[in-house]
Formats: sequence, structure tokens, C-alpha cells
Amino acid sequence: MNLPSYFFADLPPEAELTPTMITEACQALKRNREKYLAARSTPSLVNLLGELGAEWRLPDFPYRKLALEQGPALTGFSSATLEHGLDAFFQELTADNLEALLVQELGEGSRLDKFAAAEAESGARRQALARGPELLAHVAAGNLPNPAWMSLVLGVLTRSAQFMKCASGASYLPRLFAHSLYEMDKKLGACLEIAEWRGGNLAVEAALFAEADCVTATGGDAALAEIRSRLPADVRFLGYGHQLSFAYITAAAFAGGRLANTVEQAAVDVAAWDQQGCLSPHVIYVETGGNVMPERFAALLAEALERREAVMPRGTLSPEVAATIASRRSLYEVRSAHAPEDTKHWCSTGSTAWTVVFESDPRFQPSCLNRFIYVKGVKNLTEALQAADPVQGQVSTVGLAAPAAQAAELAPELARWGVSRVCPLGKMQHPPLAWRHDGRPALGDLITWTDLEV
Repeated sequence: MNLPSYFFADLPPEAELTPTMITEACQALKRNREKYLAARSTPSLVNLLGELGAEWRLPDFPYRKLALEQGPALTGFSSATLEHGLDAFFQELTADNLEALLVQELGEGSRLDKFAAAEAESGARRQALARGPELLAHVAAGNLPNPAWMSLVLGVLTRSAQFMKCASGASYLPRLFAHSLYEMDKKLGACLEIAEWRGGNLAVEAALFAEADCVTATGGDAALAEIRSRLPADVRFLGYGHQLSFAYITAAAFAGGRLANTVEQAAVDVAAWDQQGCLSPHVIYVETGGNVMPERFAALLAEALERREAVMPRGTLSPEVAATIASRRSLYEVRSAHAPEDTKHWCSTGSTAWTVVFESDPRFQPSCLNRFIYVKGVKNLTEALQAADPVQGQVSTVGLAAPAAQAAELAPELARWGVSRVCPLGKMQHPPLAWRHDGRPALGDLITWTDLEV
């Protein structure tokens, strides 16, 4: 199957985009939105997206097959990793979940269609209508496709024309998703554009920003600040900056025969999407004082990552990234030889596929990712949060392994510390559709409201 040339990202690599091309494309998107999308009903869009999610879960869906066949060479993820990630995302893209998202964000699911009151507001003699941007521009970062896919889904729900600028070499998976939308509904597809170019093309980006009503961007804090500084004053900006995550395992999580399952769930989180993205753990904190010491857990985790490598191998790395992992491994090899009571490490043989480092020092240590994980022992959650103090305010997700009653006690402490998402261990890279990215409303941030007093 060859992809037709519907989008800028379908053009040959040598094709050069100009500011005029971007301006004309944006204006065409806005015209198409007015003709084909603005008057669409929310139920029709919800059903379409739900059907598309179901298609992507089918083994013989052409775009899924393309992702699994061509994706490894174009994204660096193995086919098994891609398959795991596709299943996790598209099993959430259902009509029921989309309807729940609309109610969560808008209070009443029909507010994108008409003035309406939420149930709690029915006696207030006030209704509200929600409107999305006319043209929504996305600046996507990196190879991880989930944020880009979700951005496109949200833009469809808000009936926005959309222009997604991908990082250089990272447009393949967003492009496949856009093509699948185009095939299911050509008029809707005509309201989308996917492109890629290297950062720093200021003239092309200025043309995009001048046409947009709202710009979303994912990337480093400095890059987001630079984008914000170049936006016209009347353009809404939604930036998602540098975030990271860790896991916390209580001593009680190993009781009652749950040790093997806890280890496997930790391995799932480390391996998912090769530990890329803000939701992957850098460190796993393990409570001391139980019947499984942190060192023992680290050794078991190494065995689990070895098993997972056999069925879901890590993707290929550039020589520079592989060298970074090898260099850091060498550091811990020296430390473990001189102070084995404080440092131990386990790693894949003959490759950089996975690495587990145990350290008695609980201080948070950023990982070099690609299935490189730290395990550190702590007495309790308070000590773990003190150790993670340097990254307070930057933590997206904590994967928590604890009995239900204990988890209910720990979650408020994590929330007060500033964590925006607490989830069961094993689910860190698989958030529900309606999760609040960085603690903010996913759909609500895009909306402008009109209140009607009756």
C-alpha cells in the first residue's frame, strides 16, 4: 500500500516548504472547515472517531499493517513495541470514552452543538455554548505518537481545522493516522494538514502562527518559551514542557503472592515505548522493611526485562545514544566494584537493550532512558519525595504499587507534592483517554465559552 500525497509530509524529502505555501494551506484548511466540519454534530464526530479506533485495532487494517511493517525502520521502535503501543492507545479511542471526556470537560456533552446547561446548573437559568479554534496549529516533538494522535482527536471534537508540524523525521505515525481519517471521511481529512521541517525555520513557522487561533506545542521549556515569544498577541498558546515520572512500590505490594506480578508490571512500564516520553519512570522507589529488599527487587526486574526483550525487543539506537548508555554503565560497573553494598547493576549481554541500577543513595537520578532504570530503597513515601525534591513541579506521573487502602492514603500526599497523575504500576504509559495532561483539562484548554442567561 502506497500512501497518496494528501499532506505536505507525503512530499519527497527534498521538497522545500515556503511561507507562501503554508499561508495558502492554512487558508484552504479554514475554508474546508467552514464547508465540511463546522456544522457537523458532536455525535457524528464521536461515532466516526470511535469507529476509527476500532479499525486501528483490527490486525488487517491497512494503516495498522503499514505502521507495524514500515514503522520500525522509520521510528526506531520494534514492531512488537509499536503493536503494544497501538493497542494501548486505540483501545481507549471509543465512542463511550469520548462521550465521557466531553461530559468531564464541558459538563454537558452537547455544548459544542448548542447552548445547554449541565445537570448541576439546571436551576441557575444559565446555559453555555463551547467553541473550538478556527485553526489549531500543533507543534509536535519526538517520535512518541500518542500526544500527536490525541491532539488530532481533540481538534476533530472541537471542529477545528488543524495543521500539525512534526519534528524532522517524526511525521510517519501522525501521518498514518491522518491518512486513516482522510480515508474514512474525505471531507474531514481535507481539514487536516501534516508537515515536518527542522526547527529554526522561522519564516515558515511565522506564516503558520499568523494564521492560527491557537497553538499547542510539546517540547523542552526553552523551546516552548521561544515559540511563545513569536506568537501574535491574540493567539492562545498551550505549551507542554519537560516532565518526567517515577514509580513507588510499598512493602505491602509484595505480600500475598504479589511479588511476581509487581515485578512484571514494573517491567511493562520501563519497556513501554522504550521508556520514551514524560510518562515513563526514571526511578523506581522501593520501600525497605518488607520481605523483599530493594536489591532483590532490582535483580528480579532485570530478569523480567530480559524476558521482555525476547518478545518485545527495544528499538535500534543511534551510535551516540548507545555510547551514552555504555558510558553510564561503565560508571556503575566501577562503583559496584568498589562499593557493592551501595551500588549494584545488571545489564543485557552484548547489547544496550536494558540496564538496571540499584543505588542505596535515594536521590532522584534522571535516566538516559531506552530501558535504563534506577531502583532505590526508601523508608517511606516522605523520604522518596524528599529525594525527588530537585524535580518537584516537573513530575507528571507516579506509578504506584500498593494495596487499595494504602494507595488511597498515599495519593493525597503525592497530589499535595505536585504530581498531576497517580496510576497503578504497569499503566504509566497507558493513560485513559480523559486524563488531564500536566494536570490541565485536555479539551477544556482549547475551548472558548459563551454564556447565555435565560
